[in-house]
Amino acid sequence: MTDIAFRQIRVKDLPLVLNLLKEAAEKINRMQIDHWQYWKNPPQEKVRWIEEGIKNGEFYFVDDLANNNIGMVRMLREDILYWGKQKDKAFYVHSLIVKEAYNGKGIGQRVLEEIGQKAKNKDCQYLRLDSDSKNLKLCKYYENLGFRKVGVKNLPLSTYNLYQKRIL
Repeated sequence: MTDIAFRQIRVKDLPLVLNLLKEAAEKINRMQIDHWQYWKNPPQEKVRWIEEGIKNGEFYFVDDLANNNIGMVRMLREDILYWGKQKDKAFYVHSLIVKEAYNGKGIGQRVLEEIGQKAKNKDCQYLRLDSDSKNLKLCKYYENLGFRKVGVKNLPLSTYNLYQKRIL
């Protein structure tokens, strides 16, 4: 498994972030999965959602130890849009992307482990994320990593399964 480092994404990096999302959408489309296709030509509300997250310091590039960019992720301390107000302390993960050239090397799992450790260090009880309910392969991936489906969220662009994993 590859060692990774997180690097804060800045507002000037928005074109790179949108390109990563577009590349991920194209890869998913080649797999014949109807998920994230709006990132090929994103609606303004999604671009604003990204810009807001960048300004809030929630987006990170994922680099290998040779400083090669291998993906990105968004980490939040609260996720009102998908999860609503919650009592339990948790870290929320969005927009986890591993570049196609690095798929199958355990990087997604490694990213989630690192975020889980960060969450544990902040006394969080859960690591939470969502997955488009139409992307059965991704849903199964999260379940295989120990995430448990705990709900469903209907939003205008899709329906999402909500997953959480207790941090020990």
